[in-house]
Amino acid sequence: MRGLVIKNTGSWYSVKTEDGKIVESKIKGNFRLKGIRSTNPVAVGDHVQIITNQEGTAFISEIEDRRNYIIRKSSNLSKQSHILAANIDQAFLVVTTNYPETSTTFIDRFLAGAEAYRVPVTLVFNKIDLLNEDELHYQKAVINLYESIGYQCVEVQANAKKDNISSTDTLKPLLKDKITLLSGNSGVGKSTLINSLLPHVNLRTADISDAHNTGMHTTTFSEMLELPSGGYIIDTPGIKGFGTFDIEKEELTSYFREIFKFSKECRFSNCTHTHEPGCAVRKALEDHYIAESRYNSYLSMLEDKDEEKYRAAF
Repeated sequence: MRGLVIKNTGSWYSVKTEDGKIVESKIKGNFRLKGIRSTNPVAVGDHVQIITNQEGTAFISEIEDRRNYIIRKSSNLSKQSHILAANIDQAFLVVTTNYPETSTTFIDRFLAGAEAYRVPVTLVFNKIDLLNEDELHYQKAVINLYESIGYQCVEVQANAKKDNISSTDTLKPLLKDKITLLSGNSGVGKSTLINSLLPHVNLRTADISDAHNTGMHTTTFSEMLELPSGGYIIDTPGIKGFGTFDIEKEELTSYFREIFKFSKECRFSNCTHTHEPGCAVRKALEDHYIAESRYNSYLSMLEDKDEEKYRAAF
């Protein structure tokens, strides 16, 4: 029987079958032995085959080939990966300029990971109602940066009333009939955003920690939520960091759009854009065609350093 994995709660997976039934399913033991170095061999968004049993539950016997997926390093096990979602049409990365602050390094790492698997990303700037004049000015500069590279950016206030120009209604046409992964740091307002789009879901929300200006996790598992206009939102737990996985250093340039554009002019085809003579990327950086924050993110990934060390401002 074929189905779609719509929820993962640890060892159990909720599978929606083609006739609309939800069957709670587990993975057959030998699944973990097939060289999948992931903490979750089955991900939300996977199309699977299940074998039902007398108790009304099932075993997942097969995963169909994935069209794409978004992956990150597992937080505790650096040798393993964690698949956030599979078979998605697009990703919305929810970011906040403050309360808490989303670093440009985090954004860039997420964007590079999405580029690697050809997943289009929209940056959703939330909590614009909380920003002072300087913060709004800074946010405009960040938006200009990402729009100039070719990423769509939207400003919203997740808790705004429907008639407010910044309400989540602006997102509805972008979500219609698509499978959208919703991701972001803890505390950026993903749950509030979903509650605004789907009031019946009523997800738990939490205030951010004043002491550290960081969010606290309220979503502990991934889930696909059906949209009335067609399509799904995949709600994922808030992530503190986005360690990249499975990206070869030689390929990295092509996941930074503007760096890739200038790299074609480099003297050496295997230029790493760090020290080589005749490097067109470093020349573009000096001439301000490439933002320093983006170049720093590229370096941090090239050296596979922890993004915490690269929290340089835009």
